[in-house]
Amino acid sequence: MALLGLRLSLGLGVRRRLCVVAKNGLNNQCSSSPWQWHSTSAAAAAAAAAGQVAMKEKPQLRERKPKTGILMLNMGGPETLDDVHDFLLRLFMDKDLIPLPAQSKLAPFIAKRRTPRIREQYDRIGGGSPIKMWTAKQGDGMVKLLDEISPETAPHKFYIGFRYVHPLTEEAVEEMEKDGIERAVAFTQYPQYSCSTTGSSLNAIYRYYNSKSIAPKMKWSTIDRWPTHPLLIQCFAELVQQELDRFPPDKRDDVVILFSAHSLPMSVVNRGDPYPQEVGATVQKVMETINFSNPYRLVWQSRVGPMPWLGPSTDVTIKGLCERGRKNLLLVPIAFTSDHIETLYELDIEYAQVLANECGVENIRRAEALNGNHLFIKALADLVNTHLKSAETSSKQLGLRCPLCVNPVCQETKAFFAKQKL
Repeated sequence: MALLGLRLSLGLGVRRRLCVVAKNGLNNQCSSSPWQWHSTSAAAAAAAAAGQVAMKEKPQLRERKPKTGILMLNMGGPETLDDVHDFLLRLFMDKDLIPLPAQSKLAPFIAKRRTPRIREQYDRIGGGSPIKMWTAKQGDGMVKLLDEISPETAPHKFYIGFRYVHPLTEEAVEEMEKDGIERAVAFTQYPQYSCSTTGSSLNAIYRYYNSKSIAPKMKWSTIDRWPTHPLLIQCFAELVQQELDRFPPDKRDDVVILFSAHSLPMSVVNRGDPYPQEVGATVQKVMETINFSNPYRLVWQSRVGPMPWLGPSTDVTIKGLCERGRKNLLLVPIAFTSDHIETLYELDIEYAQVLANECGVENIRRAEALNGNHLFIKALADLVNTHLKSAETSSKQLGLRCPLCVNPVCQETKAFFAKQKL
């Protein structure tokens, strides 16, 4: 989601111990916590961590030259601890995400200063982000389905385009051009649109061609948002219900569902960014699907700095609910399509372990991320298939600038996609 990883990238993570001190205090050792914390997704991530270390994206084997290229857009994350500095440097250099005064000088300073602490946090989740691994698995499953259900646009090939780590968006576009792709789809992996995330990735595509003063050989279009796609909603609903069923039967009806998404500065929201409404639309559809079985709230994580941010924040909400006697909680990462540091560190460690123990939570679980979910991969294929058949270059929403937009590149990017001839 928007500004993914910004809070952690700024190094404002917990300074507290990330283990729970035993009640008896003997030797001040970490022991099993007095509350019940479970994360199906965390367990799956731990199992995948060993394979992640040596994992290199396998080339997609296709007998024929690919005809349709699907560029999967996301922020990305450092695969290894050695990648952390460059990840932070690119992040702080992105004016679409974080406009800074004297950015070319200030960004390197901030990145260098924050690297040690962020390395520690990535070390806690296995030594790197699993986002590339999951994106590759999702993309591979998606194109295999597309080859079956849409032979007229086959062969299909997926490409990964990250903003802040390799493979960078610009590198992926260049590879697509070299492959001779005829039809290119810029497919955001953020279901809910924000100018800070999807907007930044689309701007990178426009800037690639503009910086070279060349026109694309490919016919471009974009899937720029999909917050209420039926299969996406079904995935989330099934994962929520799966975790609810794992609470003690006598506590299940009392569970409060907290849908957690990355927050946005209110300065961005007040410019007219559609992200909050689109996240809310996802939550509404999920709750409709499970028949509003439990009380719920939409909360926002990863805020940073003194400026006003969209709230209520996830951590403050957990504290407030516990103070009011609601101590059975289910965390649902509603704006993320795979595990990464915001789920594996912030939700699983900082909130569901450290904070929950401090607040006296009775039971807390975190719903599994979409990751390699087969229904989710089917959703990705359905989105692309439907898009290709629509002959639309983008959603109608993409053509509308935020009423108080301050980035002139946004309009140029929107014009770039609008003038594509499919």
